[in-house]
Amino acid sequence: MDIKNIINSYNNTNLVIRIFIGIIIGACLAVILPNSSWIEIFGSLFVGSLKAIAPILVFVLVISSLAQGNKKSDGRFRTVVVLYLIATFLAAISAVIFSYIFPQDLLLDVNTNGYQVPQSIDEVTQNMLVKIVINPLSSLTEGNYLGILFWSIISGLALKNIAAESTKSLLQDFANGVSQVVSWIINFAPFGIMGLVYSAVSTNGIDIFTTYGKLLVLLVGCMLFVALITNPLIVYFVLKKNPYPLILKCLKESGITAFFTRSSAANIPVNLTLCKNLGLDKEVYSVSIPLGATINMSGAAVTITIMALAAVQTLGIEVHLVTAFLLSILATFGACGASGVAGGSLLLIPMACSLFGISNDIAIQVVGVGFVVGVIQDSMETALNSSSDVVFSATSEYKQLLAQGKEIPKI
Repeated sequence: MDIKNIINSYNNTNLVIRIFIGIIIGACLAVILPNSSWIEIFGSLFVGSLKAIAPILVFVLVISSLAQGNKKSDGRFRTVVVLYLIATFLAAISAVIFSYIFPQDLLLDVNTNGYQVPQSIDEVTQNMLVKIVINPLSSLTEGNYLGILFWSIISGLALKNIAAESTKSLLQDFANGVSQVVSWIINFAPFGIMGLVYSAVSTNGIDIFTTYGKLLVLLVGCMLFVALITNPLIVYFVLKKNPYPLILKCLKESGITAFFTRSSAANIPVNLTLCKNLGLDKEVYSVSIPLGATINMSGAAVTITIMALAAVQTLGIEVHLVTAFLLSILATFGACGASGVAGGSLLLIPMACSLFGISNDIAIQVVGVGFVVGVIQDSMETALNSSSDVVFSATSEYKQLLAQGKEIPKI
């Protein structure tokens, strides 16, 4: 088999399978060759690439997402957008509660020399406000995600009202281009994960998987809670109808396929077909479904919040109620800008960590942990995100039907 065939075979193999194989190889090499530092270079290169592209990714995705749309459609899609944002925020709140009940410790290479842990909520708030208004170019070069998010939101809202369609198209092309670069980096994730797992296991032993296993259970459990409890409560509050026929149908016909594709964007055709089968208005769902694949990110909010609070727990930082609330808001806005590629939400963890003054070097280690558990986490996250796109698109339209005195279609 020549090199070209080997490369094609690698690219055609499911990323989940490749990452799983990388985890196994990394753990085995750590046991067999515990002192081979050259293996760790794969993890270092992978983490370095993520550190380089993540700030640009957040900036262009958020600007592009907010700049799209037109004034004529704003009123028509207001309800579904509000539902998307409420669901994402409540998912973040749920993740905070789960993290309080089941705190997690991560195995991080933390150099405490010169590391200043915030001592009070006032200090945390002051640090946050200062970082928000730092020069956007400085924020990009320094990986200041609070500043990146603030300036990208301001820029996106300004461009929405004044930018020409050609400008918006250019922004979208640029965002797609950066996402493509990220997808290339993610394509080498199995090698990076192999190096990260090797480093973790050779340093901490095979018991590291017990810690990561608990973290994975927490992530999956919280996402199931959002899918089966939080989202149904939102639907019931809006429609005053039994939400579970709609919830279960969307999980079955959209969630299962999204679990394996691990991409909300790739699952858009499935969701469009499901909306058609539900009898929804094509003029609405043809826009709300692609929009949901961009901003309806409950699973991403769960991931960002739990992983950030796991880092906080590991470093012994006290989390006040107000800080937790701010984290939920930050995770909500951050999740709306999450990349559609596999593992995209993990790149937003440093942004959430920055709220607590956690350095980018430590936060990127948390991202690496996220990729280790990402074999299952990202699949569950995508299933939650994509299936709820249909749930809230349908809920928005059913609300309008009920307001007009009409019956909603039987599911």
